[in-house]
Amino acid sequence: MAASTPDTGHAFYDMHAHGFVRVATATPCSRTGDVAYNTKGVLSEATKAHEQNVDLVVYPELCLSSYAIDDLHLQNALLDRVERAIGEVVEASKDLSPVLVVGAPLRRTGKLYNCALVIAGGELLGVIPKSYLPNYREFYEKRWFAHGRECQDLWIGVNGEEAPFGTDLVFAAGNLPGFAFGVEICEDFWAPNPPGTLAALAGAQILCNLSASPITIGRADDRHLHCRASASRSICAYVYSASGHGESTTDLAWDGQGVIYEMGELLAESERFDLDPELCVVDIDTDRIAGERMRNQTFADAAEAHGRPEDEFRRIVFEHAYSEGDVGLKRPIRRFPFVPNNQHTLDEDCYEAFNIQVDALMRRIKATHAKSLVIGISGGLDSTHALIVAAKACDRLGLPRSTIRGYTMPGFATSDATKSNAWKLMEAMEITAEEIDIKPAATRMLEDMGHPFSKGESHYDVTFENVQAGLRTDYLFRLAGQHGGFVVGTGDLSELALGWCTYGVGDHMSHYGVNAGVPKTLIQYLIRWSIQTEQFSDTCGKVLDAVLGTEISPELVPAGEDGEIQSTESIIGPYELNDFFLHHTIRYGQRPSKVAFLAYHAWKDASAGLWPAGFPEERKNQYDLAEIAKWSENFLKRFFGFSQFKRSALPNGPKVSSGGALSPRGDWRAPSDAVADVWLEELRESLPGA
Repeated sequence: MAASTPDTGHAFYDMHAHGFVRVATATPCSRTGDVAYNTKGVLSEATKAHEQNVDLVVYPELCLSSYAIDDLHLQNALLDRVERAIGEVVEASKDLSPVLVVGAPLRRTGKLYNCALVIAGGELLGVIPKSYLPNYREFYEKRWFAHGRECQDLWIGVNGEEAPFGTDLVFAAGNLPGFAFGVEICEDFWAPNPPGTLAALAGAQILCNLSASPITIGRADDRHLHCRASASRSICAYVYSASGHGESTTDLAWDGQGVIYEMGELLAESERFDLDPELCVVDIDTDRIAGERMRNQTFADAAEAHGRPEDEFRRIVFEHAYSEGDVGLKRPIRRFPFVPNNQHTLDEDCYEAFNIQVDALMRRIKATHAKSLVIGISGGLDSTHALIVAAKACDRLGLPRSTIRGYTMPGFATSDATKSNAWKLMEAMEITAEEIDIKPAATRMLEDMGHPFSKGESHYDVTFENVQAGLRTDYLFRLAGQHGGFVVGTGDLSELALGWCTYGVGDHMSHYGVNAGVPKTLIQYLIRWSIQTEQFSDTCGKVLDAVLGTEISPELVPAGEDGEIQSTESIIGPYELNDFFLHHTIRYGQRPSKVAFLAYHAWKDASAGLWPAGFPEERKNQYDLAEIAKWSENFLKRFFGFSQFKRSALPNGPKVSSGGALSPRGDWRAPSDAVADVWLEELRESLPGA
């Protein structure tokens, strides 16, 4: 579908308005001990960053002097030249928008410190000394440097100007909420108590690490481990920049690794062993970080337990010269947030999700001493997945699959294709299979109610649909009682979010909702994974593949004269968009306009970005902002203003995804009588054309 031309001058298109900050690791040109050359390399990358609208650039450790120069660190001529170089960088920064974090050795009161300098807008904002100096194996830093662990509330003179000095500094843009960062240097984050953790507890949402870690086999993975752990544990973004080509290779080698993590997730990494200078650029979601800290009370407790670092740290506030307007969004956004793009990760997630469901159902079978499992089999995605979970649970418990009693219950709109799939599936799975035609009972009920359909009218209202849905559930519950078992629910997380189920005596209810924690977009992959990993026979695999190709429909309303069947997604919106809205709403509490902004960048161009491995070409859709806004509004009305009363009475069922579940006993608690006005108002007022 062709996208309309957007009004990119509107604030909606400005990533900064949604809490994003553009950061970069820099691997500049360098030459051992050549301060002038190194300074030129630093400024060259700063200029490139300025042209790319970068807000924060992190350079390697001691990048102005070089790191591997041994006793040259103690030569006054070199130290004097470094100080002059700092003045050159400060002066050049007047015409550059990014904040620069560079490394240099600095003298103070007879000691030499390995420092990070924060420079912006023609000003040296502050200097952070390295806390932990490695002095083992190939490292000899204590030969030259003093540690800065006890340096707090101090100042340092550089080129005749005084600047804050110490490990107690957090830098924050006064005109860009969320842009707050702290700094640590290389070995600091290998320590058991990294100083960056305290900076995070003091309010830094981004941690910068200037590193000169030499490369050996396996060390790149070790850095990833520490960066990921720091970003996850401190609920922050972690920006790590290591020295590259140009450092001395007298005894060591360097790879120029730059990595950027956000809350444990790798967002970007540089090309290692590159001879050319490089910027690794990505946009950090500081709004998401702040929301997660607010949600995670352990973070606040840790700050209290460590004496409230926010009260002790000096907060250096500056005016940030960022570029307003549409500067794009440089960030990987998963179109399917519940489905990984990477094949290996996708396989792992499918393995875990499937086995979470199987294990949970096994426990319920053992706890209830069930003699049977009763499932309504429609031939659609959800009931198919519930059946294969039940089949695997029986296999692992050593129960015959005949323990599962599958019932297909055709109604007024059941298609031959889905009914055929239902029978083929039940037979292939070797379960106890039966068919109950609900049309006679439904007709009688509609007659008793005086419904227009019973008088020959083509009147297909909600009552007409609910009579069929209710009868199916009623039969299943009575059959479960008759056969000493329980009803396995088939409804999924996406349907619960939208309230797309019949309340009470309907598909909303079961004895155990095995799919309640799994969104529709993931169910498709779980079924596909079951086929690919040969969880069942080839015959089963062929039927499962046919189910995957079936149009999603409740099949409660007969096809029209043109033969077109009732389409769920034409009523409630594409599940791929609804699952996107759901994830960002319940997992991170994002504003509707922010979710729309993310959806716009994820879905506006089908040819851009990553798709999950093996995703069918013909199903690669794209949506313009008008479509996203339409379905977002529909989602907000249904999720916040309509469907909570159904979620407040959910049966038991396992949480599957870290994205969240909707059980009132788990992730999501909300009043059933709330209104959606706040969210709808925020969306409408923030979109172009409002």
